[in-house]
Parts: sequence; C-alpha cells; structure tokens
Amino acid sequence: VQLVESGGGSVQPGSSLRLSCAASGFVFEYNDMTWVRQAPGKRPERVASISNGGENTYVIDAVKGRFTISRDNAKNILYLQMNNLKPEDTAIYHCGRGWTNSNSASWGPGTQVTVSS
Repeated sequence: VQLVESGGGSVQPGSSLRLSCAASGFVFEYNDMTWVRQAPGKRPERVASISNGGENTYVIDAVKGRFTISRDNAKNILYLQMNNLKPEDTAIYHCGRGWTNSNSASWGPGTQVTVSS
C-alpha cells in the first residue's frame, strides 16, 4: 500500500489549494478514504471522508463550506479542494484508507499547508 500526498504550500489567508493523494498497492475503488491533518503540538484531526464510490462525503464543521473531498477512481487519486484558507488550517495533511483512520502508521507521509499573512 502506498499513499503519496501533494499540493501543499505556503499561502495567504483567503487563498485556495487542491491537495492530491495518489494511491497504489490496493484496490482504490473498493475503499473509503479520509483526510487527516495534524498541526504542530496538536492531536491529529480528521478533516473529511468519502465513500468508495464517492456518493457519500463528510467534512468537519470547521471546514464545512470551504473544503470539498472528491476522488477519481479511474486515476486512483483522492482530492481535497481547500478554499478560503485560514491560519488555523495550517497543518500537515495526510490521506488514509477507510471512513475513519486514526492509525498514523498507515497514512501517507503528508503534505504541509501553511496559511499566514
């Protein structure tokens, strides 16, 4: 199983980023997927989840209306579109298999998102 995140960066508040998670080594279309973030000094926080076919999604209240999770099962890629970014969104963002996933050992290495003025 391999998960590789990309698309992070340093941006100003109000900006947008689209994160990608390239998956391999398992049947992507059979698995629900999730995005988790961890800010410095804080516990990991589940951000968004999507069912295997993409018909069901979930985002936490803190990002509702700003973040959208999606997937392309033909390309084995998971996405997180992040709009109107805020400083409190600063974190390393990881993707993982499953509707929820608290096993950090199974996440991808992550991509850093930094939001500051």
